[in-house]
Amino acid sequence: MTSKFAGTDTYISTEDLTLAVNAAITLGRPLLIKGEPGTGKTQLAEEVARAIEAPLYRWHIKSTTKAQQGLYEYDAVSRLRDSQLGDDKVHDISNYIVKGKMWEAFTHDETAVLLIDEIDKADIEFPNDLLLELDKMEFHVYETKETVVAKHRPLVIITSNNEKELPDAFLRRCFFHYIRFPETETMTQIVGVHYPDLKKNLLDAALKVFFEIRDVPGLKKKPSTSELLDWIKLLLAEDIPADELQSSEPNSIIPKLHGALLKNEQDVHLFERLVFLNRRKQ
Repeated sequence: MTSKFAGTDTYISTEDLTLAVNAAITLGRPLLIKGEPGTGKTQLAEEVARAIEAPLYRWHIKSTTKAQQGLYEYDAVSRLRDSQLGDDKVHDISNYIVKGKMWEAFTHDETAVLLIDEIDKADIEFPNDLLLELDKMEFHVYETKETVVAKHRPLVIITSNNEKELPDAFLRRCFFHYIRFPETETMTQIVGVHYPDLKKNLLDAALKVFFEIRDVPGLKKKPSTSELLDWIKLLLAEDIPADELQSSEPNSIIPKLHGALLKNEQDVHLFERLVFLNRRKQ
């Protein structure tokens, strides 16, 4: 396994993000990544695992997810059914222990990457329920009376969209990094990775429109990096030239194929109104 991360050919990592990943590796602490949706938080874990040649275990969190599910679950229903059928395996309770993603990462034969994705979607107590396991890298299985200890401390990458505050005790155990939204130069590099043959005039025009939309005050949802990439894919598929992306005509205020960028009718109306007013002033 390679011990350092330096970005990949498919993921543009800024200098401060690269430093954060390597700091977490050096410290052996979870890396907590925050940033607005679409800034590549989840993809970071995938690319780090690929770059350092480590297996990736993904634990995607929902509003109903409990911390225990990441460790293991006891399938009492299956055991009851098997007992009614007279199956001999009911005498070994370990047959009904379902390993969670943390257990799998802990017991892998080499250092793994464990992604705990969108931790802020869970209950407020969810992070606190993982404090001991993330600290000690071990947990107890009460049904079998065994203690699972990590063979190798995994690199834990935790993502959050900042939907709710995380507890201080949890934050103290993490190395934190906020992914700032890419500026034009970085965004140009990101687009270049996905569309290396994109003509410069189309790229420049697309980025100009994209950042103009993001700068509109009061947008309910600003378009993200992933939405920009989707939009460019559509522009190429429809063979739309750069000079058609922005028009001074009032009937052409909204960019072509804007449904890839603007995701609700309030934002569409807001963008139409503000851009039209600005152009009338010119």
